[in-house]
Amino acid sequence: MRAAIERWSAVPVVFLHRVPRWTLLVAVFALLAAGMVGSGWVAAAGLLVLAAALAWFAYLNWPALDGGGRALRVVALVVLVGFAVGRALERF
Repeated sequence: MRAAIERWSAVPVVFLHRVPRWTLLVAVFALLAAGMVGSGWVAAAGLLVLAAALAWFAYLNWPALDGGGRALRVVALVVLVGFAVGRALERF
């Protein structure tokens, strides 16, 4: 299964490698800002998109990471998903 995911990821990773770095930085900042400043489902969606991207990159890099790198990615994912759930439940 891992090989299939790595094969599927090859085209998007090459595309992201060719995109100017400032574009990715602006996109990440915009999603993070929407998630932190916004409220409700729109904010939660922005944070969940970031969490999904982080999870995807963490999965691809997992074998090359040491224990500290793995722990940092897991903590970052938990924090992002926690904020997303908090934003989604704000109105209740």
